[in-house]
Amino acid sequence: MRPVRTSVVTAAAAVAALTAVTGCADKSDAKSGGAGDAIQVTATDSSCKLSKTDFPAGHVKFDIENKGSKVTEVYLLFPDDRIVAERENIGPGLKQQLTAEVKAGSYEVACKPGMKGDGIRQKVNVTGGAAVKRNPQLDTAVAEYRKYAQEQADETLPKVKVFTDAVRAGDVEAAKKAFAPSRLGWERTEPVAESFGDIDPKTDTREDGLEKGQKWTGWHRLEKSLWADNKIGQDEKDLATELDKDLADWQKRVGTAEITPTSMANGAKELLDEVATGKITGEEDRYSHTDLSDFKGNVEGAQKAYELLKPVASKNDPALATELDKQFAALNTLLDKYRTDKNSYDFTAYDKVGEGDRKQLSDTVNALAEPLSKLAAAVTK
Repeated sequence: MRPVRTSVVTAAAAVAALTAVTGCADKSDAKSGGAGDAIQVTATDSSCKLSKTDFPAGHVKFDIENKGSKVTEVYLLFPDDRIVAERENIGPGLKQQLTAEVKAGSYEVACKPGMKGDGIRQKVNVTGGAAVKRNPQLDTAVAEYRKYAQEQADETLPKVKVFTDAVRAGDVEAAKKAFAPSRLGWERTEPVAESFGDIDPKTDTREDGLEKGQKWTGWHRLEKSLWADNKIGQDEKDLATELDKDLADWQKRVGTAEITPTSMANGAKELLDEVATGKITGEEDRYSHTDLSDFKGNVEGAQKAYELLKPVASKNDPALATELDKQFAALNTLLDKYRTDKNSYDFTAYDKVGEGDRKQLSDTVNALAEPLSKLAAAVTK
């Protein structure tokens, strides 16, 4: 979940987003039916201009520049507002790149100055190009990642029920104990969950991320009741049942997610950015201080996507694979220092982690995020 929930919305649903802190130096792949030259996206506080709105299907690269005065986000969206690809937290004067595997059809590009509201939209038409010539190993990676995402959803529901049953029973301490474990599967596969748009705002929004008129529901609403208010009333019991329902919907829809090698690679980077903008700051689980458990889930999900893509990435860019192996190992070793039990996901409460240690965690995350931003380019060579 991003630090301030801002979504591209339709009348039917809010589209949740994935956080991007640094640019992704991906390359388009003209040989695989790509658009050739990158599409220039110029965002200002009042406009969203594209160098072209018609381009062929394949690996498409967007070069994004924010010429406005506000932090912005840029999305490529399906007609039903599901996210194809996105890049967020683009500061004034900054440039970023984004690569996506795009099929023929109608889409919209949305720029969101200030990261609020519906965004400024441009319709784009992707014409039928040559099919992307994909390495069979990448097809295997996608299939295995889809299986992994489904397994995480399937395993999450029973853990959530332990949490929600405790809430419905009015047992504050049992609910607190079950809160962090109930979130691990979600945190590992958050890019897939968020791609549906309407589920994440119901389940994983913080109070400061609510859109105007949005009802606050989900994990963090219950977290506040348990830790800040130390109470469970009928409202909380109803919210627990609503959380069960919303996550069951997520479980059923995981198998329909649009997953490509580039979305896996970009998703891995986005999971690290989730850590950098939410967990490191302590904003994510601000009442329970269980941020390090979520942190570990994000890292594990990113590493799973990387490991599945590694056979191709290591062949195309062996130096990158070596660096990623090194940085994942360093981050996992550092996180393990905060486990209270090496055989569980119990971690030191984050409010007990000092500023110096937080900086070390932040530096180690950034050391991994930079090479991870190059993974999508490595698998599309």
